[in-house]
Amino acid sequence: MSNQFAISVRNLTKSYGRVAALKGIDLDVEKGEVFGLLGPNGAGKTTLIEILEGLRKADGGQVSVLGFDPGRELDEIKQRIGIQLQSSSFYRRLTVIEVMRQFHNYYKKRADLEQLLELVALNERRKSYVSDLSGGQKQRLALALALVNDPEIVFLDEPTAGLDAQVRRQLWQAIEQMKRSGKTILLTTHYIEEAERLCDRVCIIDEGLKVVLDTPSKLISGSRTRSARVRLTTLKPLLLAEVNSVTPMEASVNGNATYVLQVDNTGRAIVDLVGAIEKQGNELLELQITRATLEDVFLELTGKEIGK
Repeated sequence: MSNQFAISVRNLTKSYGRVAALKGIDLDVEKGEVFGLLGPNGAGKTTLIEILEGLRKADGGQVSVLGFDPGRELDEIKQRIGIQLQSSSFYRRLTVIEVMRQFHNYYKKRADLEQLLELVALNERRKSYVSDLSGGQKQRLALALALVNDPEIVFLDEPTAGLDAQVRRQLWQAIEQMKRSGKTILLTTHYIEEAERLCDRVCIIDEGLKVVLDTPSKLISGSRTRSARVRLTTLKPLLLAEVNSVTPMEASVNGNATYVLQVDNTGRAIVDLVGAIEKQGNELLELQITRATLEDVFLELTGKEIGK
């Protein structure tokens, strides 16, 4: 297959006994893009990733990673890719820099370790034992180890799972910097916000099939979920029965009154709501409008919540 793309897959199949994990997947990953792979649990994401990484053999189809076949040319691919798994184990009584030097020696091509420490914000913990690192710091160390060979493609499998919001955003910044350096990144995640922010394109798979592949913005704009949600807080309860252009979804009255409404025509709904507030002698304290998200698209296409 051509090496025009970083990754090319054609009619990829894989079964475990009578269970078909992949049923003829086709996709191309552009060089230098952040490519998101989304799907509910059991969709076939892990199987697809493991075949691309050379950890599992396909039953049928064609696979090209940087122009090489993982099933026959794995040694060539190993030197050119980096992998961060959902969970990693390290020698607990080695320091951060010792672990990085150890992995550094496994490869012909080697990244600058000082730059990697800065990238993952572990410079101050370079002499700390792995056993003394927090969960977030271990995740950042795993990312650094995926980059020690200065790979052309980086596979990130749920890189921020279980991390708090601050650490998650630190890793997002590192991923964005990796993209700026020209690396191709294949990302699996259960955080829709993460995919929407980081990915140039996303592929949604379900039950071993590719459901859709496009940019997040195009997927959202093409969604059948055209309605928006309006969240507003008023000084006192609002009589919504007088506003025909909204559909109440949630209401909370605790001192002030807060409502979540579904609307099809946002402009008309806002005009009607403001009119009702003035007519009823009420006061608008807060107003937020939220349109369709990638999560809405995912639910629409698969009928399932991500991670379920």
